[in-house]
Amino acid sequence: MSYCFDGRVRYSEIGENGCLTLPGILNYFQDCSIFHSDAVHQGVNILKDRKRLWVLSSWQVVVDRYPKLGEHIETATWPYDFKGFMGMRNFTMKTAEGEMLAYANTFWTHLDAETGLPLKLTEEDTAGYIKEEKLAMDYAPRKIRLPENFREEESFTVQKHHLDTNHHVNNCQYIRMAEDYLPEGFLVRQMRAEYKKQARLCDVICPKIREEEGRVTVVLDTEQQEAYAVVEFTGTNKE
Repeated sequence: MSYCFDGRVRYSEIGENGCLTLPGILNYFQDCSIFHSDAVHQGVNILKDRKRLWVLSSWQVVVDRYPKLGEHIETATWPYDFKGFMGMRNFTMKTAEGEMLAYANTFWTHLDAETGLPLKLTEEDTAGYIKEEKLAMDYAPRKIRLPENFREEESFTVQKHHLDTNHHVNNCQYIRMAEDYLPEGFLVRQMRAEYKKQARLCDVICPKIREEEGRVTVVLDTEQQEAYAVVEFTGTNKE
């Protein structure tokens, strides 16, 4: 059974064009999953007591239209599968009239909060979640294939405002970081992200970028050239 909540695009969530930003859409999706978990008694505090943790492994987000300031929207999510230590979720964002605005596929990894290692799911871990059919969409591979000939950019340090309750960089913050390297006027229609390593306070992030026709790939590396996250933007230049 899907979980949904109503919202309205706020001024604090829009970009220069007066529309909800890509990070804004991601935040609605993330919040929806948190609300869903709370509703089925699998929320953050309950998992903390059980020393369990869900971390996002990858996103595939498609945007048909970015909603404008003041538009009423409905965000929904549901799990469609659990395998081993993995959970898979779909998301949708629609207008009050039912127009599809954005949708997503996600993979989540279930961890032991003390060891940080993947932990096989039990009936207790998935209790309350009702699986639904997969959303009809064009599913991309979970792994992002890296192009060659990246351009390196200046490194920067993780700050406190990048962190979430797990004390590492929030999923959406990586996307904000990567977005800074998009060319002027690039309109994102699909974003894929693969999370490989957790960045924490004071870690140094070393970005490298590859621009192709209709595609920009950003790798956020450690100083040892191991990826924290790989982000791929597909889209077009605005008219």
